Amino acid sequence: MIDKEFGVITFKSTNYAMKSELAFKNEKIKFRTIPTPREITHSCGLAIKFDLEDVNWAKEIVDKNDLNIDGIFKVVKTKNGSFAERIN
Repeated sequence: MIDKEFGVITFKSTNYAMKSELAFKNEKIKFRTIPTPREITHSCGLAIKFDLEDVNWAKEIVDKNDLNIDGIFKVVKTKNGSFAERIN
């Protein structure tokens, strides 16, 4: 049973994360800057969390603003644990 699932964009540096945060604010997409989930360990300490239903919009923002990202992931949290799956 899935309790929660959401999208996460990770970055190679905090600088890229901050630049991306500004781009997302300008687009009015619902998002939050969060510590990178422990399921995704190979990036900087910050990530952008967004509703999974907005994944195509998030990809468009990344492409439109030429953002330097590490990856886009789907994070699934259940009662038995959690995992991340790379989707881009």
